[in-house]
Order: sequence, then structure tokens, then C-alpha cells
Amino acid sequence: MTALGTAPAPAVRPGGLVRTVARTHRTALVLTLLVLATATAALIWLHSLGDEARAGNSACATPPTDRLPSCAAVEAITVDETYASGLAAIATVLSWVMFPVAAWAGGALIGRELESGTAELAWTQSVTPARWLAAKLAVPAALLTAGTGALVLVNVWARGDGDPNLAGDWYYPDVFVSTGPVAVAYALAGLALGALAGLVWRRALPAVGVALAASLLLHSLLERHREDLWPSVTRTEAGSFELPRSALQVAWSDSPRHGVPLTRAVFHPESHFWPLQYVETGLLLAVAAAATAAAFVLLARRLP
Repeated sequence: MTALGTAPAPAVRPGGLVRTVARTHRTALVLTLLVLATATAALIWLHSLGDEARAGNSACATPPTDRLPSCAAVEAITVDETYASGLAAIATVLSWVMFPVAAWAGGALIGRELESGTAELAWTQSVTPARWLAAKLAVPAALLTAGTGALVLVNVWARGDGDPNLAGDWYYPDVFVSTGPVAVAYALAGLALGALAGLVWRRALPAVGVALAASLLLHSLLERHREDLWPSVTRTEAGSFELPRSALQVAWSDSPRHGVPLTRAVFHPESHFWPLQYVETGLLLAVAAAATAAAFVLLARRLP
């Protein structure tokens, strides 16, 4: 007689695990791709309006001169409002992308699967908990990095010369986030915080609430203290002066000394855009790394 035994479960290959994650969350994947495609198409259209929008925002004269067009002709151009509003809307989407990412990661990606027992079922099929969590994070992280990064590049391209009258000043919160790597870092931080919240609470709804609260706290703290992330410039002169529009004013004081008015301004020039971007990006990636490490440690400790 032949002894009957229980055949071991076949090992799940990494590629198969990635496909499983993508198939399980295909609705979120399709919605993300639709949002990216829509935003990209909108930015391409806005770029096509750029020259006309700048013409509608140019200097004019009445009557017209050889160098300046008629003010009536300039005021008749209304596409500049459409261009500016469209860029502002895209900037807001990129600036706040971490919130839906955090909610989805805490609720659907991790919390719901732990609450329903789907995760434990996967762990019995030759998928270790560490590999399960790694795949759960790696797939959306790669898509978020590629998608958000590409949208930031298209956004910068659509802004053209970055005329602040149309595209907003570089230090406006939404403009700052949407024109550099900070946007990608916010998305990754939201993913990591959401995953950690899902593992802590192991239920979808509480995890969504905690993930959103943590993301809002992080976003608010960095936005409030952004000007402190890099050493500012101080300018002190006798009399009065004006800072250029491109300067982010931090502090301003007028104090007479020995009967002479003395003006002191603390500010960030436009050249500080990239240092501020790099520092904030580094802080966000550090938060994402810490939350990810905490998630793996928590998962290991909760296993029997």
C-alpha cells in the first residue's frame, strides 16, 4: 500500500505575489490610473493655453503704443483665468495626495485584510508575513513614486516660465509641494503611516481615522515650520526698502537707532527653493522609513 501524505503548499513566487496584490486592489489601481491620465491630459491642455494666458496677463496701454498692446484687447483675453485656475487645482491635488493614500493604506490595503482574516489565510499558503507586508508596500510604493513623480514633471512643464501672476509664487504651500520631490515623499509617507495604522488597529475604519489624523499632523507641522528648515537670509539697512516678490518673508521689523530708521528683514530668496525641497523630502522619507520599520517589527511581535 502506498502511504498517503499531505502535499506541501507550493511556494509563491515574488512575481505571483505582486500580481496577487495588483489583482486584489485592482479597483484602486484603475482609479489611480484614471486620475493620473485625467490630470496629465488636463496639464497638456493647460500648457497649450500658456502663451495666450501670458498674453492676457501682459502690460498694456491706452491708447496702444509700439511696445504695449491695447488694454481693451488684453482684457478681452479670458483664458488666463482658466489657465491659472487649472494649475491651482492640479497643485492642490498633488499637495494633498497623501491623505487618500493614507486612508486607503490603513483601510483597504492592511486593516480590512487583517480584520477579515484574508492576511492569515495568505500566511498559510507559503507566504511569510514579512513577504506579505513587503509586497503590500512595494507595489503601491513603486506606482506612487512613478505616477506622482511623472505628474510633478508634467506640472512643471505646463507652468512654463512660472509667472507668479498665473502659476502662483514658489513659496505658496500647494505650489511648493507640487513642483518638487516633496510631493512624492508625502505620498510615500502617507502609505507608510496608513500601513502602520492598519497593523496597530487591525480594523479598517479605526485605521483610516488614525492614518488621516497622523497624516494631517505631519502635513501641518511641516507646512507651518517650512521656513525653519533652511537658514534664512537677513538684510538690515538704514531707511526703508522693499523685498522682491520672489522672496519669502519670515520676519520684518522697523526700529529707529540713534534717530535713524533701521529696517531689518529675514527672508528666503527664491534660490532656497531646492534646499528647502531636499530637507523636507528627507524628513518625509525618514518618517516613511521609520513607520515602515515599525510596521515590520509590530507584525513580527504579534505573530504566535
